[in-house]
Amino acid sequence: MNDLRAGKLAQVLVHYSLQLEKGERFMIFAKPLAKQLIEAVYSEAIRAGAHVGHRISMDGLDDYFYRYANDEQINFVWETGKQLVEEMDAALYIEGNYNTRAATGYDPTKMAARAKARATLFNRQQERAAAGDFKWTITLFPTPADAQEADMSTRDFEDFVYASCFCEAEDPVAEWRKLDAELSARAAWLSERDEFRIVAEDADLTFRTGKRRWETNAGRHNVPDGEVCTAPLEDSAEGHIRFKYPIIYNAREVEDISLRFKKGVAVEPRARRGQETLDEVLSIDDGARRLGEAAIGCNYSIEKYIKNILFDEKIGGTVHFALGLSILEVGGTNMSGVHWDMISDLRPGGEYYADGELFYKDGKFLNVE
Repeated sequence: MNDLRAGKLAQVLVHYSLQLEKGERFMIFAKPLAKQLIEAVYSEAIRAGAHVGHRISMDGLDDYFYRYANDEQINFVWETGKQLVEEMDAALYIEGNYNTRAATGYDPTKMAARAKARATLFNRQQERAAAGDFKWTITLFPTPADAQEADMSTRDFEDFVYASCFCEAEDPVAEWRKLDAELSARAAWLSERDEFRIVAEDADLTFRTGKRRWETNAGRHNVPDGEVCTAPLEDSAEGHIRFKYPIIYNAREVEDISLRFKKGVAVEPRARRGQETLDEVLSIDDGARRLGEAAIGCNYSIEKYIKNILFDEKIGGTVHFALGLSILEVGGTNMSGVHWDMISDLRPGGEYYADGELFYKDGKFLNVE
């Protein structure tokens, strides 16, 4: 049965998030189980006058690849892939799983090597986006597997996803524009500050931005969305922070991560569970141990943690930091094949300071000028 909310989401993605124009080269990346949303987006994009292509990936092929590929195959990058990165004007990545744990049995060494081999494509894509030459958006089509991971029924999960994307509203685009205006004011204030400090039960972390711009994320790159973010100066992070929420990386769960920073580098990384995965990811390249992003979750319609970073990092009242690739659009310079977001909840007693002024307490912004 078709869900009318999928059509609303397609309108948000094509006309608000990507703002597709006549003649633009647009690619859809997805799996067949997202057929309903793929068709809705394809139809909207064609009517917008875009040249639409798609890469629909079959489930299970990665299992064969990581089971049997040799080193040469792991490190091989198609020239057509490089060409596509240069030619696309816009891309939509529709997530949604047949099995959220499908990659659990993959060889982690092969996965790390594959990520390193493809880092140049990822970094080039971000460079083009930073230059304004490329638009991209990630969203999720609700599936039974993702519902199960979130401890919800499929119907409840569908409601959760579409509500998080404002698709229950009569005019979802108007809701995203309203949030954009609110967050833009927050980001403008933060952009005038340099030194930031988080103080909480399990955190005392300081970083500087050099007044790099804080960016408003209100449905352009992610849907759902709702955050303000920046790129810390690469050598500025000092102190410690604990991330109690489990973090998923390539279907492997890492739980209760504690990081200590010295001169911007994460030292003594610890995890209560998944230490091997944490060490592997932080060893992918030199940039993987530095902060590439500092952000504040501002979507208060998302309250429940569901083990999906697309939603979890937007939870109103939380902050997240990403190890690895910087936000290049705001002046970040840290390059890495990793961009790994980790979430800390500041709702129970957390404080956030900017140039010594308390601006955020217990998960909410204060009225500061």
